[in-house]
Amino acid sequence: MKKSLFAIAAVTAFAGAAQAQSSVTVYGILDVGYVGGNTTTNNSAATSPTSKNNKVTGNQFGQNAESTSRLGFRGTEDLGSGLSAFFTTEFALAPQEADISGNSNLGLQNRQTFVGLKKNGIGQAAIGTQYTGIHTAVAATDPGQANNMVGNVIYSFGSGVATSSSGSTAAQGNTVAYTVRMANALTVQSDAMAGFRVNGMFVMNNQTTTVGTTGLTGGSVNTNGWGLGADYTLNKFYATAQYQAFKQQAELATAGAQPFNGAGVLPVTLTTDAAATTAGAVVGTNTTAVNASQGRNIQDNQMYAAATYDFGILKAYAQYVSRKATATYNTNYYGKRSAEQIGVRSFITPKIEGWASAGLGRYTAYGVGSPTANFNAWQLGSNYWLSKRTNLYAIYGSTTTSNSTTTTGALVSGSAQNYAVGVRHTF
Repeated sequence: MKKSLFAIAAVTAFAGAAQAQSSVTVYGILDVGYVGGNTTTNNSAATSPTSKNNKVTGNQFGQNAESTSRLGFRGTEDLGSGLSAFFTTEFALAPQEADISGNSNLGLQNRQTFVGLKKNGIGQAAIGTQYTGIHTAVAATDPGQANNMVGNVIYSFGSGVATSSSGSTAAQGNTVAYTVRMANALTVQSDAMAGFRVNGMFVMNNQTTTVGTTGLTGGSVNTNGWGLGADYTLNKFYATAQYQAFKQQAELATAGAQPFNGAGVLPVTLTTDAAATTAGAVVGTNTTAVNASQGRNIQDNQMYAAATYDFGILKAYAQYVSRKATATYNTNYYGKRSAEQIGVRSFITPKIEGWASAGLGRYTAYGVGSPTANFNAWQLGSNYWLSKRTNLYAIYGSTTTSNSTTTTGALVSGSAQNYAVGVRHTF
């Protein structure tokens, strides 16, 4: 009897020790509220007054205005001698949709999934779908904390008043600034030494593609790339610089096919990740739509630098981003964008937090000979913290874009306004 009790006690102690060495955390964000906005587009080539000044207005009980709703699991296991294993898997949620993922065709949308090892005093490495170095830096240095509203020239979206799962007007009037996440990525990051920390990324992607009778009947789309960055912390000062370069190559199976169409127009579209599948789009992960007449041979170079300083009563921000996506077949065809932004963020009272930002930039859509569009934007926002995990928010943003060219040669200018009030809960 005593031996049995001792055996049970030993097994229980061993299980308790094993449990103490590993941990799994469930976390997430749910963000809902009222979202509205409008976009105005002025088209110089239009013949009717209504087409020349096209205004679209939308409002709804929406979602994800301040933060994208998500559900995640992260865990660590102590392997001994300062070595540990870790993992993260995170999915987007759409609380206002019948399908909580926002897309019934894809199930839960993968935001991050990776596994890695960490050695104390050296650093860590991970493999999987992960944020790029630039996006990680933006999350740490953006006064609006990378919210999903108009008015931010660094963390920006496409154009148009959205009525889909985003629930907000992503009407920027300009294109996105950088790639947010990459699949098939190896990342490394050192521990901080004398305030300095370095990071890197290597991406290796390969997908065989078949697109029917008018497109590829074989071949592959290969996306690869790399990134390097560093940051420095000294008391209340923080600075970061990141660079990343990605290359997409289409092996065209059709004899004599060219990587742009006969009219000489390369549809180079800047976008953040796998959401776009239009031929010529520059994306962060594999895409499936490749047209043999247009191809996808794109070199995409991106750079970000930022600094913050905490004065105590407020925190100041300065940011700069640039991106150029070039057709490797003919470097005269490219999409190019750069922008700079400043901002502040502060607790006005122990429960009321506010921020403000303003920025400007420029964009060339179709390469040599195309006019440069200038844009500017600003944003105001506030949080009222009901607790450490729940807050009410109000955000207003505006952006204006000067004349820019289109594929038809028309000059287009426009503006957008976006506002939201809502509640966000983190867990």
